[in-house]
Amino acid sequence: MPVLVGLVLGGVVVGLLTSWAWRWWRLRRARRRLVQAIASTGFDHLEDVLVPDGNDGTYHIDFLVLTSRGILVVDLRDVSGNIFGGDQMTDWTVMDGPSRHTFANPQGALYDRIAAVKALCGEVPVEGRIVFTRRARFPKGLPKWTVPVEALRADFPAADRGIFESALAHYRGGWSSVRSATSPSPLGKPRPI
Repeated sequence: MPVLVGLVLGGVVVGLLTSWAWRWWRLRRARRRLVQAIASTGFDHLEDVLVPDGNDGTYHIDFLVLTSRGILVVDLRDVSGNIFGGDQMTDWTVMDGPSRHTFANPQGALYDRIAAVKALCGEVPVEGRIVFTRRARFPKGLPKWTVPVEALRADFPAADRGIFESALAHYRGGWSSVRSATSPSPLGKPRPI
């Protein structure tokens, strides 16, 4: 009887460990796909960095991407459910089944992050997008500068490096300034897709 109990407990432990390893592997794979989807819009990127705000503070930025159009600031949001938000709304509402919650309109924070990056990069154009993972839906339409992750590539299509070498050369000094001014952010964490 004790051998049978040991075998059952051993089977349960192996099952739990296998389940945990499978979940960890799926989340890691999803994170790599998400990073690849964002990084593929440009030629170089920084992930989970702090950028000086000009007032002895810093802003956390999820992604900075050097694209053929300049620098892209990405505010990544992993929210599940239907999102109702607009340019003039103070709070955006998320409805996911029976649960309902709100979060502050992220557009103002995006504008602040864009301004902080512009202060570092000189004449390099800077744009920003609030990118939502596939778990979010906007039944009433997307607010300004908001895109689903799968549409980011349409806004910033990958370009042949050879064609844009002169533009990249023009952006390289500003990009180097941004890279040297950033530091790793402790807020970085794995995000599912």
